[in-house]
Amino acid sequence: MHRVRHAFIGRGIRSTGQPAENFEAADVRASPHSENSFNLFMRGPQTRAGRYEIKTATMVDLISAAYGVDPDKVYGGPNWLEMDRFDITAKLPAAPDSRKVTPDRQKTTLQALLAERFHLVAHTDDRPMPAYLMTAGKHPQLKDADPAAQPGCQGKPRPQGAAPTAPIEVACHGMSAAEIAENLHEMAGGYLRQPVVDSTGLKGTYDFDLKWTGRGQLAAAGADGISIFDAVDKQLGLKLELAKAPLPVVVVESVDQKPTENAPDIATILPGVAAPTEFEVAEVKLTPPEVHDQRFQIQPGGRIDIEGFDLKFVIEQLWQLSDDMIVGAPKWLSEEKISIIAKAPAAALVNGQNGPPIDIDALIVMIKNLLVERFKLQTHMEERPINAYTLVAVKPKMKPADPSGRIKCAEGPGTDQKDPRDSHPILGRLLNCRNMTMARFASMLQGLAPGYIHSPVLDNTGLAGSWDFTLNFSSAGQFQGRTPEGAAPPPDNANVASDPNGALSLSDAVSRELGLKLEQTRRPVSVLVIDHIEPKPTDN
Repeated sequence: MHRVRHAFIGRGIRSTGQPAENFEAADVRASPHSENSFNLFMRGPQTRAGRYEIKTATMVDLISAAYGVDPDKVYGGPNWLEMDRFDITAKLPAAPDSRKVTPDRQKTTLQALLAERFHLVAHTDDRPMPAYLMTAGKHPQLKDADPAAQPGCQGKPRPQGAAPTAPIEVACHGMSAAEIAENLHEMAGGYLRQPVVDSTGLKGTYDFDLKWTGRGQLAAAGADGISIFDAVDKQLGLKLELAKAPLPVVVVESVDQKPTENAPDIATILPGVAAPTEFEVAEVKLTPPEVHDQRFQIQPGGRIDIEGFDLKFVIEQLWQLSDDMIVGAPKWLSEEKISIIAKAPAAALVNGQNGPPIDIDALIVMIKNLLVERFKLQTHMEERPINAYTLVAVKPKMKPADPSGRIKCAEGPGTDQKDPRDSHPILGRLLNCRNMTMARFASMLQGLAPGYIHSPVLDNTGLAGSWDFTLNFSSAGQFQGRTPEGAAPPPDNANVASDPNGALSLSDAVSRELGLKLEQTRRPVSVLVIDHIEPKPTDN
């Protein structure tokens, strides 16, 4: 069942199916420390202007990108693999014969970089892993593909004014059974957190439409909702069942925690690119009060379409602040909604397999500057006392960890694959933490639960050592009487009471499941002070 797919060359591994290449130059360094929740996730890989970029990536992220496996299929290695973060900027190798530098070539080049700069030694293998097996029923409801149609899946736009529980709809054309399996995993990741493996035996290519209720909205949709499992069964005549299948994994044997030094003249060889700070063109206006739709879209080509969010919420999101971390805001700031239609310059556009087609850091800067220009916004940061959270111990229920194990705190089920969200969708957040110190956990909470907590959490548990635990709670938007997910989150609300609809607050989950408590105390925190802002934008 096991078969090795890569061979050792030197201290690392290289794909035997692609010639090994090197970046012409590479800047590899530890990511700057930040409490911003944006920086708890990898951004990239992406390319622009002959440069390859990855930001805030763990070593697991980097290995996942280099070998084309999901992060949870990276095994072994030292305990820091999922915690330390790195930025990589590299000059892509020239494509021979004017060929495009394909994603597969980028992977083999990243493999070579990890072997050279981190001395990564690893091998790939197949192991029995949890997966959804896609099988065909007696009467598959798939139409033979129309050869004139463009292959792929396209989402259908929701009707204007549709409820949040409205179904997700896609139309797919020219798909093989293996491609259907892959696309289902990507489109319905909230349900299908494990890979989908084609076991249908179907050999043709097909067209189909599929309609299902998003996982987070299934409970609210009631009898009108339909899960992805029922949708695939009833609409396609296929079945999805969780089982085990041999899947490719990467086994880490050794890797250095610090990369080798950059070339002394790296700044000359690989000069920085000035990120754009303004949109090419932008239209800003107040949203009419009768319009209740909310939209935040980043479209191909760099078009930005924002509508229906109040200006205070936009500021909170851009600066990653809670309500009480904005000082001097006039009352109308949370009442007036704005609409922005803008086009980003080409220098902000990126090409990546995942994520939006624009550099998010540049987008944030451009929107901030647009508000400064059009609303005459003037601000400054200063330290002021506000209510902030401290983590304390009551009756700890966590298990002592094996200190030699990997450090991890991530969304999703643990190694037993048990997921309480399957039976209780209202408990939409599931954190699995392993080998975590309380100081590290407290420092991560702001990024792990940004809907509840917007300022740093202090550890005052007095608990030494490292711990294993699971934390299952509802997102901040799932409480009755609260704004829906995607709308303005409440201010720091870790201690909101749990709801009769079955929702469980972060505070209650921390108390019930961990035996800890989140206490609010007043202490100095960096806040945004609004010195001046106009109630209407300047004319377009």
